[in-house]
This record gives sequence, structure tokens and C-alpha cells, in this order.
Amino acid sequence: MTPVELSRTVLRAVRRAVEAGELSVDVPARAVVAPPGPGGRGDYATNIALQLARPAGQPPLRVAEVLRSYLAASEGVARVEITGPGFLNLSLDGSAAAVLVRRVLGEGPRYGHDDRLAGRVFAVRVPYEIRAEVVADALARIVAAQGGRVDVSHDGPVTLRPAPAPEDPAPLGLDAARWALLHPAPHDRPRVTADHLVQRESNPVFRVRYAHARTRAVRRNAADLGFGAWSGSGPHDAVTAAVTAAVTDAATDAVMESVAESVTDVVAADFGLHVPAEAHELLSLLADYPRILATAVTDVAQPGTPGLDAGAPSRLARHLLALADVTLVLLPVVLPRGEEKPSAAHRARLALAEAAGAVLAGGLSLLGIDAPDHL
Repeated sequence: MTPVELSRTVLRAVRRAVEAGELSVDVPARAVVAPPGPGGRGDYATNIALQLARPAGQPPLRVAEVLRSYLAASEGVARVEITGPGFLNLSLDGSAAAVLVRRVLGEGPRYGHDDRLAGRVFAVRVPYEIRAEVVADALARIVAAQGGRVDVSHDGPVTLRPAPAPEDPAPLGLDAARWALLHPAPHDRPRVTADHLVQRESNPVFRVRYAHARTRAVRRNAADLGFGAWSGSGPHDAVTAAVTAAVTDAATDAVMESVAESVTDVVAADFGLHVPAEAHELLSLLADYPRILATAVTDVAQPGTPGLDAGAPSRLARHLLALADVTLVLLPVVLPRGEEKPSAAHRARLALAEAAGAVLAGGLSLLGIDAPDHL
């Protein structure tokens, strides 16, 4: 379940509470769902109770209590807790992880694409400057992935003017040049240096492309060993068991009971035995990817570019970098070691790696950067 889908779940809970007469409010158009802040719990949190408290004429904690029962009964939600003044903290069940990975594998690099912007056209006017043109092109790609269109021209008053490139990035080559211009926030001056060409993990663009290439290499190596990822085509329980096996070492009774715990807790419980704890972020980063794409269009008025957020390509680049770092942590435990035989755990970890590779490929494509199978 992605944050966008979870937001719809929250709105459905509000609607049910209104229909039952427990809340007297207008159902809002959107509900913000994000990873919990300090003091929060679970996988995601929402401030919807605080948002509705005043129009409902009730304390935030009372609104949260009303919504908790409806959210707890929602598919994919394992636990709902209230923290602070009325934040609702949501823990997803193990099946949500299976559904997410199955969806990413099914959609491939097009995961996160939709038609939410179908019929919408955004006009962008840029100066004759390379960074402005590259940012506008990346915005157009991201908007097109959601069914919209960006018309870019040099006519009329400029509406998109990021901090310009200090020099011509062309000598870096297409991929490194685009990363150098897109990775920094629009107001930050980009670095156009040979550092972007270094074939080391200290180079962010190399790291992202290398992580993708490694997922492809692991897939080839697994095929040589005679196994592949679970296909996601079997019964739901089998898929859930496969992902559970990926994030737990053995199917003991205690492990199976932990499926009811939050996705993050389950992942961390296993990966902590093998790799740094940062690996538990993988599923959260996969789930959050559609929301990152959706930030290209904002309801908040932006200076110069009505409806568009020029920072979206930078956010996408930083999201891919975070995903690449977590993926590189996961990869060493995907293949059997020594005399190990391929198991359900290996097949499911391979599925997680392939899902990460699909998102890395799709995200790089939206930035106009090649995602090689070999590097």
C-alpha cells in the first residue's frame, strides 16, 4: 500500500464516520500521510484528526478515537495507534508488503505512472539557459507519466528560472550532465565538475546507476543458479509467505506471528541479522515513489510556474539515491552463500531486489538518464 492509497483509506474512514453520524464535517479533498515523525510509531502517520477537530467541534483526540476504529478495520492495516495531540499512526500488515512488491514487479519501470493529470496542460517559459531547459524537460517527463502535458517555450515572461549552471555541462556527457543539473534543488547552484564521472560509490549518479546494474547482475546470477524471484501469480497466501520469507529467516511459529507486526518491524527484524538496519527502508521507499512523482504538480501557488513544482526532479533524484543506497545494502544477502541451497527467502529477496531495480530504471528514465544493465 502506497502513501497515496493509504490517503484514500484515511478519507474513506472519514466518510464512514460522517455517514454513521459520529463526525459532522465535510470530507476533505486530501489527507496527508507520511512516515511518522519523532515520537511516532508504525509505518505511516496522518494529522487528519487535528485537521478536522475544529470543524467537527470536538477535541483532536476524540476525532482520532472515532477514526481509529474505521482505520483498524481497513484492508492492509494491522494496527492503529494515537500519539501526541491526535496523530494517527498506521502499521501495515505483512500482506501489504506482498501486494506492494507484486505490484512493482507487475508494472515494472512504469510503476507509479497513472492518468491523474489526463487533459491538463501546463505552460512553462524558460530562458535560453541549459539548466532551465533540462529541469523543464524533466518536469515534462514526470507530468507525462501522470497523463498530463508540459508545453515548454522561450516566448513571453520567464516562469521557470533555476540557479544557472556555472559552465557548460556538455563535456560530462548526457547522463552525468543531467544529474549534475537535476540533483541539486532549483535554487542551489549546481556543481559541474569531473567528480560526476568518477566510477566510485562516492559519486551519487554512479551509485544510482550501479545499484540498478547490480540488481540486473543478481538476477542473471540467480538464473545461473537455477532460481528466480517469486512471480506474484500464485495465491495471495503464497505471495504473502514469500515476502515473509524474504524478511524473516525461517518460517517458525514466532516468525509467522510477526506478520501482523508493521512491515518496517518485520524487515528490520531479519535484515538486522545480516546487513545494516538501513535496509528496512526499502519497502517504504518503494511505496513512497508514486507520491514523489505526484509532487510535480502542487495545489500551492508556486512563484512563476503555476501548478508545477520545479523541485520535483531534484526530489526524484534524491529519492532514487536513497533507494540505491538501501538496495546496495540488500544485494549481498540475495544469493545463496557457500553450500546454501536457493530457498523461499532467496527467491523473495530477489523479488525485492528486482522491484528496486524496476523503480531505479523508471526514475532514471524520467530524469532522462540511462539505466544500464551492465556497468
